[in-house]
Amino acid sequence: MDVLVKILSAATELFIQYGFKVITMDDIARRAGISKKTLYQHFANKNEVVQEAVTWYKASITKRCHNEMVNSDNPIEALVRCMSVLDSFHRKVNTQTLVELARFYPECFYYFKNTLLSEDVEYIKENMVAGIKEGLYRPEINPEFMAKYRIELSLLIFNPNLLVNDRFSLSLVALDIAEHFLYGIMTEKGVTLYKKYKEQYLQKVSEL
Repeated sequence: MDVLVKILSAATELFIQYGFKVITMDDIARRAGISKKTLYQHFANKNEVVQEAVTWYKASITKRCHNEMVNSDNPIEALVRCMSVLDSFHRKVNTQTLVELARFYPECFYYFKNTLLSEDVEYIKENMVAGIKEGLYRPEINPEFMAKYRIELSLLIFNPNLLVNDRFSLSLVALDIAEHFLYGIMTEKGVTLYKKYKEQYLQKVSEL
């Protein structure tokens, strides 16, 4: 494995599990199986590691979701398969991770959010348009607005004081939000397909 990829992979694993604040350059080097000298040959400081790790990991998640969408038979399957990809992330991420990203690395957080509001919104918008044409989503919905609304909803789960707590896990809350969003835009035809794909792709959709 390329050294840079080893570093980014190790850093994202640590940040996802423990958040950004407590992780040091020593931790990253140790997890990557390299010397601290080698780490500093690629990155001058932890800030640079955070920036590159977030950019790299966000791009990989977006790519996986896009691949799931283009390899789906219809827009409902596409969204459910993306929900499955994101669920695998939500099940392992520390609830403080994005809170700490916004607090301690605001420029990096804004980059993360801006990519959601550009690339990801477009994918969802295209999905909405296709779903309307196929009779899976209600014809009166506004695809651009609903795509942005879906992204904004997805960010709510990273405020532990609002939704995620000892009773409701991040994964369960995220799936429940996604499901409620879908039920708000689907036709009866879409609901039928959703129930089918929900059984096929999702481990469990919460019942709060």
